[in-house]
Amino acid sequence: MGNSLNQTVTEKFEGQLWQLPSVVYARELTLQPGALIRYEDLVNELEVLKYRKVNTPQKIGEYATSRLKVEFIRRPFEFKDGAQEERHVVVEFDYSKVKRIYESGTKREFGILSVEPKLLGMLEARAEEQRIYLPKDEMPQPLIAALIATEDKDFYHHDGVSPVAIARAFVANLKAGRTVQGGSTLTQQLAKNLFLTSERSLWRKFKEAYMALIIDYRYSKDQILDAYLNQVYLAQSGADAVHGFALGSRFYFGLPLSELRVDQQALLVGLVKGPSYYNPWRYPERAKRRRDLVLRLMMDNGELEEVDYQLAIKRPLDLQEKGQIANRQPAYFGQLQRELKANVDNYQPGQGLRLFTTLDPDSQAKAEQAVRQVIPTLEKKAGNELETAVVIADRMSGEIRAMVGGSRPGYDGFNRAIDAKRQIGSVVKPAIYLAALEQPGRFSLATNLQDRPLTLKGQKGENWTPRNYDRQYRGEVPLYLALAKSYNIPTVNLGMAVGLDQVIDTMEKLGVDRNEIPKLPSMLLGAFTLTPVEVTQMYQTIASGGRKSELTALSAVVDNDGNVLYQNWPKSAPAVSEQASWLTLYGMQKVVTLGTGRYLNSLLPSSRLAGKTGTSDKGRDSWYVGVDGREVVTVWMGRDDNKSVKLTGSSGPLRLYADYIQRRDPEPLLLRTPPQVVDFNYNQDPRGRLAQSCLGQTQLPVWDPNGTLKKGCVKNVETFFKRLFKW
Repeated sequence: MGNSLNQTVTEKFEGQLWQLPSVVYARELTLQPGALIRYEDLVNELEVLKYRKVNTPQKIGEYATSRLKVEFIRRPFEFKDGAQEERHVVVEFDYSKVKRIYESGTKREFGILSVEPKLLGMLEARAEEQRIYLPKDEMPQPLIAALIATEDKDFYHHDGVSPVAIARAFVANLKAGRTVQGGSTLTQQLAKNLFLTSERSLWRKFKEAYMALIIDYRYSKDQILDAYLNQVYLAQSGADAVHGFALGSRFYFGLPLSELRVDQQALLVGLVKGPSYYNPWRYPERAKRRRDLVLRLMMDNGELEEVDYQLAIKRPLDLQEKGQIANRQPAYFGQLQRELKANVDNYQPGQGLRLFTTLDPDSQAKAEQAVRQVIPTLEKKAGNELETAVVIADRMSGEIRAMVGGSRPGYDGFNRAIDAKRQIGSVVKPAIYLAALEQPGRFSLATNLQDRPLTLKGQKGENWTPRNYDRQYRGEVPLYLALAKSYNIPTVNLGMAVGLDQVIDTMEKLGVDRNEIPKLPSMLLGAFTLTPVEVTQMYQTIASGGRKSELTALSAVVDNDGNVLYQNWPKSAPAVSEQASWLTLYGMQKVVTLGTGRYLNSLLPSSRLAGKTGTSDKGRDSWYVGVDGREVVTVWMGRDDNKSVKLTGSSGPLRLYADYIQRRDPEPLLLRTPPQVVDFNYNQDPRGRLAQSCLGQTQLPVWDPNGTLKKGCVKNVETFFKRLFKW
């Protein structure tokens, strides 16, 4: 039996003590002069990271503000490209961008500065134990002293088992008539936690003591403490057990262990005796008494001055609102899991990897807030069981900033953002208009499209008769207005004129798998299915000026030794014409100013937002894709059973997007006019048709590869006549 226990201890200690989950971080905020980052953005980031606002920063994790200036002491952090020390810096802003970054004191300027990313949680959250490994040498010395003073004051003097402690506990329990004190050493507790169950029996206590003797004989006190500090059980978060002081600090206070005050460290040590019994949220007075006892023992042992003790016991518990380590972004984590398996060879859970992602905590939080706010309101109209999905990507890089997979953002269930294939309806239309605008010799925003009753024959001779949503016909409408108002008949006529093959080719260039698209006229009205992620990819290419960037959530993967196993560098490549993409996005701005998305313009008229609504057959699916200067946001709504929800893109998803973008504070969508796009004037007849005219009432941009329109008309007629007659 002795050899067996000896072998068990040796294999565990000299192998991998724990299955360590992958730790997931958000994107890091990178500051540099000229970057379009506002003063408010940095302050919000520091608040998210739980920096403490003070008058003058003195310690790591503190910041101060003044007009267009932020001073803070950045935490040391091991970034994906290596460790960086703490920095006491000042960042000055010039309204909407960073003006200057310099070191407080020396005034030495920085060309770039990264702020440490937010810890999001653990990827393999279904493991029974969760921990963040932190070596003993990096843990606060007062915490270690408090632990030894409270749990095992003879730790450095016994051989793993303390007869004195056992005798002391026996006498105390005998006097009390019940168990009030334990005699187990830290080494015995470690042996029990690592190898044994909580069974109360003499045989279990014997094995515990025997294994403690083996551990103490084979390993140094520092090795034992290192294992204990990372093994100790401190809380239960749902199905996850919180182990180790490093994760316990995050769970209870939302802070790195190194930034805890001595009273907060004492609370963690006090919880060792019974995390449930001393649960500080449920039993705050009980927890405070236990904390104060630990502080008194520290003072009695000379680890704490009396004046500091008196200050510490007067402090409140200062817990964060609610302890949690489970995935707060289950949809996003699902995307990470897929990318991790696809990009890291021989990936196995439990290796303790560090995952750096592209998630923006501000975008994610505000998307979740919008879902929680809007869905209950819409359910009053659409009925219960209304579901949604939200995907948010950087407009230029394609980096996924946020993802919500259902109407309950924190629920780890079916991920509709990446798995729900739903009919896309009218959100297909910008791709059709772009395919046409890539042929400037045939089509422009002013091209008049037929809007009359239409019947087409299918491959099997069946008739297909599309109709406009309002069941009205207008004879002819300009192309830009057909896109803005989402008219079906003009869109079908345009798509047929361009050709189904050309439309499908264009969609493939935008990032859609052509195998998903049926070569049928009905595809021109979105009678096929895509996931919200696939829709977002299509729109990212349009919104970036025709440059496709593969959507990604995983930025880098680093192992325990600091080796970079995977790194993604954002890259893009031309996919479709810059001019045609620009004109399409211009048309999508008209969706907001005068079309199906004009509700949004009433809220944010100066942001020049672009977007597109979509509603599938019988109202089973409704969509909105919104674009500002920063992000592409796709919102889908529907039911899992595919029943109608009585919502359109305007009355459903657009309302959620509007709630989100107001919280997020949009970046105006200022479009740089590409080469060979010029403004041209048009006359409009009573029926709404446009015709070229130097003196027209309507002005539209036109892609003119040959420059002939520049010769045909004067842009500013009044200026022309002033010059001609010298007014």
